[in-house]
Amino acid sequence: MSHTSNNAAPKKSYAFPLVIIGTLFFIFGFITWANSQLIPYLKIACELTTTQSFLVATAFFAAYFVMALPSSTILQKTGFHKGMSLGLLIMAAGALLFIPAAGSRNYPLFLTALFIIGTGLALLQTASNPYVTVLGPLESAAQRISIMGICNKLAGIIAIYTLGSIVLKDVDPLKEKLLTLSPADKAVELDQLASRVVQPYIIIAIVLTILAIAIYFIKLPDIEEENEGTTLTHSAEKTSILQFPHLILGAIALFFYVGVEVLSYDSFALFGESLGFPLKEASTFATYTGYGLLAGYIIGIFTIPKYITQRKALILYTVLSLVLVVGAMILKGMPAVICFAGLGFSNAIMWPAIWPLAMEGLGKFTKTGAALLIMGIAGGAILPLVYSEVSKLMGSLQKGYILMIPCYLIILYFAMSGYKAGKK
Repeated sequence: MSHTSNNAAPKKSYAFPLVIIGTLFFIFGFITWANSQLIPYLKIACELTTTQSFLVATAFFAAYFVMALPSSTILQKTGFHKGMSLGLLIMAAGALLFIPAAGSRNYPLFLTALFIIGTGLALLQTASNPYVTVLGPLESAAQRISIMGICNKLAGIIAIYTLGSIVLKDVDPLKEKLLTLSPADKAVELDQLASRVVQPYIIIAIVLTILAIAIYFIKLPDIEEENEGTTLTHSAEKTSILQFPHLILGAIALFFYVGVEVLSYDSFALFGESLGFPLKEASTFATYTGYGLLAGYIIGIFTIPKYITQRKALILYTVLSLVLVVGAMILKGMPAVICFAGLGFSNAIMWPAIWPLAMEGLGKFTKTGAALLIMGIAGGAILPLVYSEVSKLMGSLQKGYILMIPCYLIILYFAMSGYKAGKK
């Protein structure tokens, strides 16, 4: 039944599902970019080192690696539609765990909550990304994913301003004040600081639950394995997901891409502070990354594939990223901030371009292939910690960004030749 309707009137069938998926991408963005505010906030509230504070990103993104393949198995049983509802409910449970975590100022409990939220997101991402890729022609997949990216990054900018204004309000005077207090008075101040996060995450939990119920009752077309085969061909003779080397290389490229993108906003507040800006000001720098991403997505929507292929755009933007990283490492003050923010623009095309290049030709392996690519999101768990250690070795947060250079070179290799590995 779905086979017939999906092929008969694609535009009518796909507009509404894409609006729903756009809403989900908005949720992804808000929750994910909220971490850029949680890192400096929890560093103060839970009295952490810089490396410990980056465990926020590790706990959150590790869930993608651990849960991507189980998510694929769940989706085989539930379908994309019900799987999305389940993912939202899991995220709501994680958000509610912030209440006891804040009440006890228990950092491991905060990390557990973030892992649970990441688990729900892994399920949502495993469902929604192939959905966007398959709902329409493959050559315009980057365009559709870019539209989803706009929903995602707008939400990220909103998260930085709203959550940052709550949890990091008057944070610079507070840091000064904490240095003068007795242990008992300091504990009282830190308890009050920790409690700031409770109300926002209660609201997040309520919104996620309402959305989960709404999506459960809304009729969305499920993409069946046969339909996947009609859009993505030449997989009939394959017996294993490992027989698609371009997919494996795509997952590796995504691993390094997500790692550098997470670094580009999660480390921005601490980087800005290290350049001499007050934390209150530096905590908003990640919005510049968001604006850059938005600009990159909008340009991508209007130019891909009409004026440039998604692969050539990926090459161009990756080279630009390499130039900007060098600028962020060697310049001082606001010029360094501008170069680092520019990575938002140059990163924008990477996910939309890598994803369809890696997914091409998977057919009946689409769900498993999507799960493998979602596992690549674990780059966001690992690279911030590696960056923290590299910057410690180099004695500077700024010089630590040298880590990004080999990451972009690996993405460049995928764009130039890795994408066609194993294809006839």
